[in-house]
Amino acid sequence: MRSKSSNPIRIGEINYTNVWPVFYHFSPEQLNINVETTQQVPAELNRAMLEGRIDLGPISSFAYGASWEQYYLFPDLSVSAFGPVRSILLFLKKPLEEVLHGTIALTNTSATSANLLKIIIEKFYGGSPKYVVMDPSLPEMMEQADAALLIGDHAIRADWQHAEYEVMDLAERWNAFTGEWMTFAVWAVSRQATEKYPDVMRAILQAFKDSKERTSRDVEPIVRKACIEIGGTPSYWRQYFGGLCHHFGQSQQNGLELYFRYCKELGLIDKEVEICIWSDNTVTQVKE
Repeated sequence: MRSKSSNPIRIGEINYTNVWPVFYHFSPEQLNINVETTQQVPAELNRAMLEGRIDLGPISSFAYGASWEQYYLFPDLSVSAFGPVRSILLFLKKPLEEVLHGTIALTNTSATSANLLKIIIEKFYGGSPKYVVMDPSLPEMMEQADAALLIGDHAIRADWQHAEYEVMDLAERWNAFTGEWMTFAVWAVSRQATEKYPDVMRAILQAFKDSKERTSRDVEPIVRKACIEIGGTPSYWRQYFGGLCHHFGQSQQNGLELYFRYCKELGLIDKEVEICIWSDNTVTQVKE
């Protein structure tokens, strides 16, 4: 195995519970691979990946679409949902009819969810609001806006703490309007890394898949971890993790293709996107 590179393989990790099922049992040290892991919110990982400061890891689906020519996608790994996801939430201070033409605060931690919200608000509901991008603090966001978008653990905590607001689950709304899956994050790898270290990439991919499968057989370790680190009850976290999908089969790819198509229609992305799956030194391209 070509694992003795002069530089470590740099792996990014989203700093949210939604990737725990893939990362919890992931142990690259057991593979005898020189690895560095960086844990950040999606927006920071997107930037690090684009700038070449990390080689692989989960990034926002939108970030892949914006720069897809630079990446391949690991097969059968994603953060997806078919229906409610419970951690991509729009909090409404006013009725939706007013929010559609009011002001919406967007979290600065992810591009996929912000652009999904624009698709839902503008394409599905015909709205034309003003958007402001802010740090993920619901009280501060609501001081300046009629509604606020939060994602990940910020959204989960805010949902527990602020029962006064109506809440829209973006994955549920997407599914209701389209009948499709929504994929929020994909496991991307730089094309340069796959060309330079194909055997190492294959071993890392298998380690991720093994971790995912091990968690699917027994979710209790991450349920306990979430209760300790985030709060909430075991039943909440069992339901939460049960609503997430970490596969990336044809159904998830179809939903993501539609998302990219709508992004292009709304001018959020300026090109067609190809979903390029890396596997065993070959690439499968799924064209829109």
